[in-house]
Amino acid sequence: MSALALGLSMISKAAASVSATDLQGFLNPNDPVAISFWIISIGMVAATVFFLMESNSVSYHWKTSMHVGALVTLVAAVHYFYMRAFWVQMGTSPIVYRYIDWSITVPLQMVEFYLILVAVQPNIGGGMFWRLLVGTVVMLAAGYSGEAGFVNAWAGFVVGMAGWGFILYEIFLGEAGSVAGSDERVNQHVKTSFNTMRFIVTVGWSIYPLGYFFGYLLGSVEDSQLNLIYNLADFVNKIGFCLSIWYSAKASTMEKGHKEGALLGN
Repeated sequence: MSALALGLSMISKAAASVSATDLQGFLNPNDPVAISFWIISIGMVAATVFFLMESNSVSYHWKTSMHVGALVTLVAAVHYFYMRAFWVQMGTSPIVYRYIDWSITVPLQMVEFYLILVAVQPNIGGGMFWRLLVGTVVMLAAGYSGEAGFVNAWAGFVVGMAGWGFILYEIFLGEAGSVAGSDERVNQHVKTSFNTMRFIVTVGWSIYPLGYFFGYLLGSVEDSQLNLIYNLADFVNKIGFCLSIWYSAKASTMEKGHKEGALLGN
């Protein structure tokens, strides 16, 4: 990790030698952070088109999940265009844009847990949805308030972690986790998607509190390093999250088609 940080620091110093003014706002070929913003913004656009097109080839009960996934990547793409421009022009972390992006995309991702389960188990109450939403709002509001200086930075970190912990409790031990793990109407494809999404929310999302802790609270990580890591994390945590839904949707649809074909053949 230290070698990576040293390498990024050296590259950042090389990038600083070519000013944004010299390049008139265009990408610096020696700036990996700016390049990562560009790649990920285009990747989000491509993912949006892919999910929308693929939603036409999956079963009906998966379509809403696919459409919500497309919204996640579309919103992220728009914000990444602005974050890229901010970084290229200002050379500092686009904190406001990042939190605005998260304030829209993270609740949509939480909705996905509810959508894939309610499609096969209609008796699920709305409580699961609201608990996941409340945990998300607490996590993001506390994190932004701490980084923006509205509240004590440590307090924002602790409350934000509590919000994330509440989400993890719901998807592992709460109603969502219980339905996904034990309800006989939840097929293997839904379980696979749920487990992958849960893994991303647990492991993938850990990057963000670690970035807050080491980058903001301790100040031991430079903006360039932190933004590059955040960008790569967003790429996996958004596109990978939605791809897990797409994979299960396709597998479920194909299985259903084979069964219907077998019935007709008989």
